[in-house]
Amino acid sequence: MTGKSNGYEEAAEDFIRKRNSLIGPAVVRAWSRTLPHGASVLDLGCGHGVPISQVLINDGFAVYGVDASAKMIAAFRGRFPDAHTECSSVEDSEFFGTTFDGVVAWGLMFLLSPGIQALVIRKIARALKRGGKFIFTSPREAVTWTDVMTKRESISLGFQAYQKILLAEDLVLSGEQSDEGENHYYLVSKP
Repeated sequence: MTGKSNGYEEAAEDFIRKRNSLIGPAVVRAWSRTLPHGASVLDLGCGHGVPISQVLINDGFAVYGVDASAKMIAAFRGRFPDAHTECSSVEDSEFFGTTFDGVVAWGLMFLLSPGIQALVIRKIARALKRGGKFIFTSPREAVTWTDVMTKRESISLGFQAYQKILLAEDLVLSGEQSDEGENHYYLVSKP
């Protein structure tokens, strides 16, 4: 899976060591409280699971993690042996052949090309149950930059493009938020 890990297979040890576990969990926890108790949540680009999956698992959710980095998935499985995991790129994953109450993609979407971002949103729309929720991070502006960890290009499609893709998949952008690390969140629901 190294080729589709967007550089994170090579950067796995560095990422695991440097990931600030204080950034992200408060927003994800607040979002998860809109889901049914014990809901199933798909964590796309789950990495080693800290802090996002950890918050969800600690709060009683059934977490399913997908990551293209074998090193990241191995670390995830070591921490959360009872969680469902798959070492696969999000574009190739079958998402465990099931549907979910929630889907989270923290720090993932902008690592993908524009076409793959649209494909992944389409797949998420199919994987969400009616009334399901989706949360993802990407800048509000349409912008391109170099990822700090991998030195690869990152692309935010921007608010208007994400809104258009979501609407085409019958998903509703129900809100936006930012966290202490200045990450921008899109809060999405499936009516």
